[in-house]
Amino acid sequence: MFKKLMLAGVAASIIAAPTMASAAPQGYRVVKERPNRTVVVQRGPGYRERTVIRHNDARRFNARNWQRGQRFDRRYAANYRQIDYRTYRGRGLYAPPRGYQWVQSGNDAVLVALASGLIGAVIGGVIR
Repeated sequence: MFKKLMLAGVAASIIAAPTMASAAPQGYRVVKERPNRTVVVQRGPGYRERTVIRHNDARRFNARNWQRGQRFDRRYAANYRQIDYRTYRGRGLYAPPRGYQWVQSGNDAVLVALASGLIGAVIGGVIR
């Protein structure tokens, strides 16, 4: 008798297993909002655990408007590089004074002091 009950229980579990599996959620997402990023974690039977990070900061969109007297931080400059003023002389750049250099931030040319990082001048739209 016990053997028949065990076989009936196993048969019932085999029949019920696919229906119970379909009722379980296929995959779910955990979203964490942070000040400078959004973290999305996808978990579930159909997914390997995967993390997607979306950055929401100003560096990505070149939203930084540099002004004279500010401290220049190259982390916030889009397309940062040192530029030679002779290349853009026809567009308003001039030789930098001693201790300064011209750098690119987006399409702007910024005159930056080497020692302190202060901005001496900003010429917009020089670089195309």
